Amino acid sequence: MFFCYSMCYNICMSFANKFKKRFYFVVAKYFRHFADRALRRWKPRVIAITGSAGKTTMLHLLEHEMGKKAHYSHDANSAFGVSFDLLGLKGIKGSKLKWIYLLIAAPFRSLFYRHKEKFYVVEIDGERPHEAEFLAKWLKPEVTIWVSIGRSHAVQFEKEVEEGRFKDLDAAIAAEFATLPENTSKLVYIDADSATMKSATKNIEAKVVPIKKTEMKKYVVYPDSTDFTYGDTTFHFNHPEPKDIAFHLLVLQDLMKYLKLPFNPDFSEIKMAPGRSSYFKGKKGIEIIDSSYNAHLISVASILDMVKRMHADHKWLVIGDIVDQGSIEGDEHKKLAKLIAGVKPEKVVLVGRRTKKYTAPELKKLGVSAVATTDPKKALEYLEKNITGKETLIFKGSQYLEWIIEKLLANPKDAKKLCRRERAAVARRKSWGLDS
Repeated sequence: MFFCYSMCYNICMSFANKFKKRFYFVVAKYFRHFADRALRRWKPRVIAITGSAGKTTMLHLLEHEMGKKAHYSHDANSAFGVSFDLLGLKGIKGSKLKWIYLLIAAPFRSLFYRHKEKFYVVEIDGERPHEAEFLAKWLKPEVTIWVSIGRSHAVQFEKEVEEGRFKDLDAAIAAEFATLPENTSKLVYIDADSATMKSATKNIEAKVVPIKKTEMKKYVVYPDSTDFTYGDTTFHFNHPEPKDIAFHLLVLQDLMKYLKLPFNPDFSEIKMAPGRSSYFKGKKGIEIIDSSYNAHLISVASILDMVKRMHADHKWLVIGDIVDQGSIEGDEHKKLAKLIAGVKPEKVVLVGRRTKKYTAPELKKLGVSAVATTDPKKALEYLEKNITGKETLIFKGSQYLEWIIEKLLANPKDAKKLCRRERAAVARRKSWGLDS
């Protein structure tokens, strides 16, 4: 029975994915046509957030400061998602049959629906070639915040390089993200230490504001708190945050001045998205840091740097695969080994085909022992057998690490705060034999 369910589920998903890939922008233009009516009726001041990693964190920081003055594109950063968001529709999280409803609903919603807030804070991904461009030329933001640049979704850009459009993956990815600054009217924030961002924005019409993260003078992180100090200002969080978000905080402070809005550096009550450095109490008294939402090398490096600086004893790393890397996945996972070794963790548990094949052997060369498995259930068994209650477990990566975290929580009700709670994600876990 389970085999039949798994096979049918995989066949359906494969067909849906192939259809989506082939006709992606054709259907996206259909929804954009109707969403544009709602956008023109609304006429908000648009603040766009783009980059390889850290977009959602920036969105939540802006929400903390701007509150009800803005509408935020939660869970909507694609060509489809933004259109649905502007029409007040929810995307596909369950049955694929919902596409029929969305195709019919969009024209009707476009006749009357509009948001009412003064600002639109929208997250824009560059998951595939021309996606950021598709949204940039349409939304034409007043402000763009380019938070990072790295090889996220690298597999999607391999064809661009193979066909000679770009010299390498880095150039292809950078060009895609750069379409946002190129179509921005007033202000663009970039990382002052990124030569790529500087080069991509040197001839644009908008004012470019380079932000130097090194201006943040003090950074102190514990499993359950973080403090950043900039001049006389202290930014406080009641959960761990990587040092890299110093960029986000300095952008935020400057942007609030530009918008003539008040700024509050106390983030103790902020609600961040699931799977982004969330803090939980675990069984036997262990402390859990959940960064299981995604895994690109740039985001893994940021979290591992945080762990290295963290004031905590008995640091254990549970690391999943870096996905969507295509032909470079071997190299990326070997680089991952060096980053892990630099943390000098007490224990390392690797979960996934790629980390087992590429990262574990490299760690061995570096003198770091690791438990490597492709099965989340075996990783959980190892953890349950070996934890004493004094450990801080840091989770980062794919391969259903959120399922392992769920089984280790001291309070089972905290499971609702984990990522991938939607029906489709539950179905994928079940296809792996992982029941909630």
